Amino acid sequence: MREALAMRPSTSASALLPPPTCFSRLPPLRSFVGLRWSAPRFQVRERAAAVVGISCGTPGCSLRLGVPALTVFRSNQRAAVIRNEHAQNADFPRNYSKKEKKPFPIPVLELRRRAKERMKAAQGKPKRPLPPPKNGMLVRRLIPVAYKVYNARILLINNLRKLMKVVPVKGCKYCSEIHVGSVGHPFRTCRGMMSDQRRGEHDWGSTLAEAVFLPVEAYHLEDRLGKRIPHDQRFAVPRIPALVELCIQAGVDLPEYPIKRRRKPIIKMGKTEFVDADEDDLPEPEPDSFKQALLEELRFGEIIASSSPEETAALAEETLEAWETVRDGALKLMKGYAVRVCGYCPEVHVGPTGHKARNCGAFKHQQRNGQHGWQAAVLDDLIPPRYVWHMPESGEELQRELKTFYGQAPAVVELCIQGGAEVPEKYKATMRLDIGIPSSLKEAEMVI
Repeated sequence: MREALAMRPSTSASALLPPPTCFSRLPPLRSFVGLRWSAPRFQVRERAAAVVGISCGTPGCSLRLGVPALTVFRSNQRAAVIRNEHAQNADFPRNYSKKEKKPFPIPVLELRRRAKERMKAAQGKPKRPLPPPKNGMLVRRLIPVAYKVYNARILLINNLRKLMKVVPVKGCKYCSEIHVGSVGHPFRTCRGMMSDQRRGEHDWGSTLAEAVFLPVEAYHLEDRLGKRIPHDQRFAVPRIPALVELCIQAGVDLPEYPIKRRRKPIIKMGKTEFVDADEDDLPEPEPDSFKQALLEELRFGEIIASSSPEETAALAEETLEAWETVRDGALKLMKGYAVRVCGYCPEVHVGPTGHKARNCGAFKHQQRNGQHGWQAAVLDDLIPPRYVWHMPESGEELQRELKTFYGQAPAVVELCIQGGAEVPEKYKATMRLDIGIPSSLKEAEMVI
């Protein structure tokens, strides 16, 4: 009997304490292990000078446990997370393969669910009149935005041509890749003609402003509610920049591109049939108060480079502001006026429904007889950002072995930054400004 008692482990004084008799409102304790909550078990460990007192709120009722102070948490507590609106580093926009269809901005199942909800809410209620622009009228609040976007686009093109006379921009002769700098980057990413003989290296040369600010074209519609453009008339309809077509449909009047303006809503006869209302009883239209003076593109002989670094910096700031105005204004217009894009190729159409021209040459276009797979467009389809490699502030040339340490920025933004403009906050994540670039390949191999 004595030997059995001697073999039993000794119990501490805290284990012999009777449990508290009062009612405790504290939640069950949990131990914190790393970054994950463990099971709701509580283990008591003896540690000197690490005693935590827990009181029940009732006089004379308390419990003292010999546990570390950092292991006592309430169940409703969470680990502290530091959040920032702009991430320190962000991934670059994904480049979709030519054999892959673009994803829908809103999934099809979500669109069906919203349609069912609208049909359910409209049952037993009188039909509401169509809102503009579906009824043929203009959205009055978006007319000033259209003029602002049109002028900002012209200003952006003119400033880019001036800025490119000071800040050099290189373009590959065999592919569409560009680089902002006096010397092209050394990365072997060329997939153009005879790239296997050059082992993927680029052949750099001079380029134009159209390579920095990509011109996306679309068909011009004289009546945005008219019939769709058939395949036989694809060469008879003029093609203009898609952003200009969006501004024209939103209210900008250009004499060279006429468009039908209605002063009364259309009369719906069927799902796709309608007639125009009689406007003979209306008085003569008054001069529109929303009209503004339109800018014009400068000719190549009128482009003069800035003579001082201060002028270049001011020009870069103005160009960057025009870029943001174009992007923000186009996004507002796209919320009111429908813009379509092909899911297989970069073809863009401004209008409620896409055209019928069978000129899609993307993957498996034979199965679709060259027809486009129209879907809702996003801002990057209308105004592609065209990402390029960001040059370090030290001015050192890019090294092929340190490719993973460099960031990227839109070509317009990178051109303005090298011209002297301040870095916008929302582009710092992809530019990777907070990443230290190793000075040598040996130092880069030590990075974990």
